[in-house]
Amino acid sequence: MGVTYVKEPSGLYVIRMSGIFTDQDRKGVENFGRETIDRSEKVKVLILAEGFSGWAGEVEALMKGSLHTDEVMGAIVPTAAGLRTSRRISHAFVMDVPTYPKMFIITDAAVNIFPNLEDKRDIVQNAIDLTRALGVEIPKVGILSAVETVNSKIPSTLEAASLCKMAERGQITGSILDGPLAFDNAISAQAARVKGITSLVSGDVDILLAPDLEAGNMLFKQLTYLAGGEGAGIVLGTRIPVVLTSRADSVRTRLTSAAVMALVANARRAGKYDVR
Repeated sequence: MGVTYVKEPSGLYVIRMSGIFTDQDRKGVENFGRETIDRSEKVKVLILAEGFSGWAGEVEALMKGSLHTDEVMGAIVPTAAGLRTSRRISHAFVMDVPTYPKMFIITDAAVNIFPNLEDKRDIVQNAIDLTRALGVEIPKVGILSAVETVNSKIPSTLEAASLCKMAERGQITGSILDGPLAFDNAISAQAARVKGITSLVSGDVDILLAPDLEAGNMLFKQLTYLAGGEGAGIVLGTRIPVVLTSRADSVRTRLTSAAVMALVANARRAGKYDVR
């Protein structure tokens, strides 16, 4: 894979993709073919505000290095950075869990703390577009709550039902939605049958929409540490993909996140991922 990037002393990468990872690329992100340019300026304004606008058409992805996440997000969010679109910025983990037969996405577990209905519309559409860029033609979305029935005392069930109706009316496109669903009903067709739930999503989910950041973050970490899952994190709703890895992440995690980023960047080149 060819990668051209600017590396700040603080560790932020501006990357230009020219292919997809191969088995020869597994020595770590910094060992790929690249051109490295060291700059001494402060990272937040110059790379994202001045840098992106100055390199429009060249910069195709961003990857966080040793910076704190809030520093990177604080630079991405302002309109002056040139990365915002009409959609709300969100985050998704692309998960590989040994006990589930295919990859799936958890969103939002890192950016939106208490999203409202309009926020969730953008969050789920961002995740749908990502899943389609990864090769799933019609992704299935399970909208999570504590129960699978609408209950006025549990706001997330009302929002789940509203999102499903929004999909019926074309306000959310490109997927099949069902919710509210408790986690067991979303992930297990057998659990859904036992409860008498008929759903095209149950047991075949591609996207899990969490009710809020707390629930999404706990779900991600539970699957990671108790079920042996691995997750590649990516920021969505921006003009180009942004990877926010943890400073403690392994090389493998950084590689998988960068691989997802490369697939999204390539889909964007091909006109299959166009967020405005």
